[in-house]
Amino acid sequence: MAPHANGERNSSVVAPAATGRDLFIVNSPNVTYTEDAIKSTYAYHTTKVTKTAEGKYVAQPVETMYDFKVDRKIGKVGLMLVGWGGNNGSTVTAGIIANRRGLTWENREGKQKSNYYGSVIMGSTIKLGNDTETGEEIYIPFHDVLPMTHPNDLVIGGWDINSMNLADAMDRAAVLDPDLKRQVRDEMKGFVPLPSIYYPDFIAANQEGRANNLLTGTKQDHLEKIRGDIRSFKETNGLDKVIVLWTANTERYAEIIPGINDTADNLLNAIKSSHDEVSPSTVFAVASILEGVPFVNGSPQNTLVPGAIQLAEQNKAFIGGDDFKSGQTKMKSALVDFLVNAGIKLTSIASFNFLGNNDGLNLDAPQQFRSKEISKSNVVDDMVAANNILYEKDEHPNHTVVIKYMPAVGDHKRAMDEYYAEIFMGGHQSISMTNICEDSLLASPLIIDLAILAELMTRISWKSSFQGVATKDYKGFHSVLSILSYMLKAPCVPPGTPVINSLAKQRAAMSNIFRACVGLAPESDMTLEHKLFA
Repeated sequence: MAPHANGERNSSVVAPAATGRDLFIVNSPNVTYTEDAIKSTYAYHTTKVTKTAEGKYVAQPVETMYDFKVDRKIGKVGLMLVGWGGNNGSTVTAGIIANRRGLTWENREGKQKSNYYGSVIMGSTIKLGNDTETGEEIYIPFHDVLPMTHPNDLVIGGWDINSMNLADAMDRAAVLDPDLKRQVRDEMKGFVPLPSIYYPDFIAANQEGRANNLLTGTKQDHLEKIRGDIRSFKETNGLDKVIVLWTANTERYAEIIPGINDTADNLLNAIKSSHDEVSPSTVFAVASILEGVPFVNGSPQNTLVPGAIQLAEQNKAFIGGDDFKSGQTKMKSALVDFLVNAGIKLTSIASFNFLGNNDGLNLDAPQQFRSKEISKSNVVDDMVAANNILYEKDEHPNHTVVIKYMPAVGDHKRAMDEYYAEIFMGGHQSISMTNICEDSLLASPLIIDLAILAELMTRISWKSSFQGVATKDYKGFHSVLSILSYMLKAPCVPPGTPVINSLAKQRAAMSNIFRACVGLAPESDMTLEHKLFA
């Protein structure tokens, strides 16, 4: 068992490094295993479409060869949470401690056991192939498709505008069972967040009472202090990598102003001048970028303004966002995908949310609600646009989102949706759905997934060959990690590229990219071997 923190500020959850293992190997001339890396050569097939003067589409198959390299050494990984003392931060920390120690506890339903349910990486599988003798489909844990860090091995620290230790913050959150809290309390009590950034204009006024652990000085001072915190956390804990993730309050949208936050240089100058439209989350993002550590925004505001994206590109740093996709929106992106692909014309969606945690309190303010409304409302756009039989250009279903703060329900969020659609010959279909979910227990596994995937992407590189012209050196993926889209409501994508909200497409992209890294073809459900007979 690794040593744990004492009562010093920003003490961190520390774990021993994992010992890796290979669950499978790929027997192919296109795949090479060395002690340090997995290298694969992969044929990527796409279809380019042109339109003739007569209006006919011409589809042309295109093949591009890629070489992928995955560094096998993971190293020791740290996760720094902005908003560490909130519901999500205290819950994910306690959950990792419980899993690491293999804790069990009693609640009114009986004995419970630590798990990582709700995590795509730790709780789901990926198809490897078919058994050569029986034809049975073989599935392996998603976590084992490539070398990935284990959440039990993460070293956790972070910042919060409130100075409460994480044991008391865990009690304040009222998420976990009392018997579990009792078992992790002594460990959690030693974790005290670092002072954080508080600009009252960006979060609801009702959060002022919590703000007692604040950085002073200018925005440039704050930037340098956060950078120093990241370096100190890395050095103190002997880390190879650090991931920074925003799980703090939803901020209002920042106004995009030419000359202020539209380019990397302008954004850096805006921070130096403490411009009003530079948000706390953007300062954290810039600090992470300049330190070369991945940053992920788990809230709905536009943290990653154009200047932040350009800065990440210039520094070859990874960023991702926005807004954890845990409950209602995940169900919506799955159901709308089903309806539209079934040829059913969805004409309206009415979504109502009631929650009583601090997130709900903050969202009770109009500007913060607007950030959440935007991230929730755009989730159906690409699925609707893909069906020009049902929808004219720029036609969309009516989509209303309502969020109300109801203290009595606590962390047990209520999400109620009604979907209204047109069906055959003037008929209509209504689908009403109620989703009662424990908000932080759904969001915490997403934090784990985002951290694991962000770290993994720092170890994947590629080069290509198209029409006989090859790139010379390996390079990393684009700075904007759209591969994280499955976990996020409003996926941030590289400038000029399409936003994909379809849950099935997001999962397939993630799975198939990782399959390509070990030289395997994309998952296919054609099963021709079961449909064609001699």
